[in-house]
Amino acid sequence: MKRVLILLGLTLGWASSGFAANANPVGDAAAGKSQTVVCSACHGADGNSMAPFPKLAGQGEKYLLKQLNNIQDDVRKVPSMAGLLDGMTEQDLADIAAYYSVQTSTGGQTNPELLELGAQIYRSGVADRNVAACIACHSPTGQGNAPAGFPALGGQHAQYIADQLRAYRKGYEDPEGRTNDGEGKIMRTNASRLSDNDIEAVSSYIAGLK
Repeated sequence: MKRVLILLGLTLGWASSGFAANANPVGDAAAGKSQTVVCSACHGADGNSMAPFPKLAGQGEKYLLKQLNNIQDDVRKVPSMAGLLDGMTEQDLADIAAYYSVQTSTGGQTNPELLELGAQIYRSGVADRNVAACIACHSPTGQGNAPAGFPALGGQHAQYIADQLRAYRKGYEDPEGRTNDGEGKIMRTNASRLSDNDIEAVSSYIAGLK
């Protein structure tokens, strides 16, 4: 189906067509646990945060490492994390990513009033606006594609998903928005075609995916 490309790259935002094979060190989950003490204040001891901070538990290691690198390099701007990764080595970041990737994510709930619209957008996109379905990269159950670097979304906080979609939508025209989805601008392009109501519905649907 030609219209089925990509919609969401969260979260947590997300997904990039520019992931390349790299020589990053292999993460050590046991070592990573000791590196996450400061992270637990916002993300929870096991990566299951309270909203509006993203859940990191069960997220793909490749995606997590990319986001940590982007935040450290100020490519992805997260004011609440300013300075927290300063001085960390690539191995430190890889260990953190490995630790969170092996944790078990808790689930969430979908607002029944938003279920129908959210499911339609996630599964089929919005044809008349050329909005692609989410399932191509994030899977029908929201588990993502860890080897490809596409993030898991299922069970993520609806508020966080919505915030990232709005950030991508802003980033379509404004560099102050979220722009770390690669040169293809896949997330920015799709998010730019979503209304606030669309974003609320699909974010709620994602929260209830398991």
